[in-house]
Amino acid sequence: MLIHSASQVLTFSGGLRRGAAMRDPGILSNGAVLVRDGIIIEVGDSEDLLRRFPNEEKLNTAGRAVIPGLIDPHTHLVWAGERAAEFEMRLEGKTYTQIMAAGGGINATVRATRQAEPGALRDQTRARADGMFRYGTTTAEAKTGYGLELQAELSQMEVLMQLDQEGPLEISPTFMPAHAVPPEYSGREDEYTRLVGEEMLPAMKTWWQQRYPSLPLPFVDVFCETGAFNLAQTERILVSASALGFGLKAHVDEFENLGGATLAARLGAVSIEHAVKTSPDEIARLAASDTVVVSLPCTPFGLAQPQYTPARELLTAGGLLAIATDLNPGTAWCESMQFTIALACRYLKLTPAEALAAATINAAAAIRRQDSIGSIEPGKQADLLILSVDDYRHLGYRFGGNLVQTVIKKGRVYHQN
Repeated sequence: MLIHSASQVLTFSGGLRRGAAMRDPGILSNGAVLVRDGIIIEVGDSEDLLRRFPNEEKLNTAGRAVIPGLIDPHTHLVWAGERAAEFEMRLEGKTYTQIMAAGGGINATVRATRQAEPGALRDQTRARADGMFRYGTTTAEAKTGYGLELQAELSQMEVLMQLDQEGPLEISPTFMPAHAVPPEYSGREDEYTRLVGEEMLPAMKTWWQQRYPSLPLPFVDVFCETGAFNLAQTERILVSASALGFGLKAHVDEFENLGGATLAARLGAVSIEHAVKTSPDEIARLAASDTVVVSLPCTPFGLAQPQYTPARELLTAGGLLAIATDLNPGTAWCESMQFTIALACRYLKLTPAEALAAATINAAAAIRRQDSIGSIEPGKQADLLILSVDDYRHLGYRFGGNLVQTVIKKGRVYHQN
């Protein structure tokens, strides 16, 4: 298939983006992309490729912009139920930690998810995945973490893998039994930490290798925060996960700085998430590392909080920045990376080019898939979006709608909105 006559093809070629390179999306005017068997073969001028490949099936963009498929590198996609009542509580002045202490927050979703029938859990998750895909997300990281006991966590992972195999949304899974301390372990946090590190992680590895021996292990994530896991508990779990061969992620510095960013970088984590309270010294250490900082602007927006990830400081220091929805039932029920890009432009002070780099090539690095997705280059998977506009900057400029006209996943045309 030859996709041609694009006003702009944003290639993001040449690797990950740091610093000033974030502003260069690699725009090709009057561009074309040749796709065969789900792989990008060639990218170039439309007139040239139309002349050299006259017999290819053609898709005329009619002067619209083409960008890589969006990548959402942090979601809590699989859960049951909803928490609309908590939204109202927050509007009345309750804090997130107060809601958690009263039995709400993550543990409210844990109860609903544990009680859900497998079919109902799969159907609710499928509906959200389909919504993400319609808005242009072609690959998403997705975490367990609403089971907090082994069988419930494995059930969540099974749902994620079923959806990944069914497609079209491609899922990068993360195992997160350390999302919160379950109510039955209240006051016994160290005991639950031991359970996660010594029993649940080895059991997950065995389960995974029996079912998916040809696939890499999922990531392991820990919520390092007051009311969840302290720094010492986080380190114990991450060290255990690393020893078993899992890639590492960590929720850090969302509400308080416990030192999680420094710990994660020292342990070679693939990414840290949130990073709202991360200090200037920690930003400098992160910038000198290959750990991707995944900012989640929908979360402070959803909580009506004024402080966001210090993204501009990170970019000035030369760090790797990605953005994600943090799709979850409590603080950020948002399926749209387009809306996340709009928030990143306003509250992280990113340009549209920087926000798109953070939502494509750098987001791919946050799930270790930058060699196969995240840019429009020969040899990469043909995950592409044809926008309904001729200038990519509308993705930051406009919000609340859907500017994706066509979604192409692995070379197959799925949605033509």
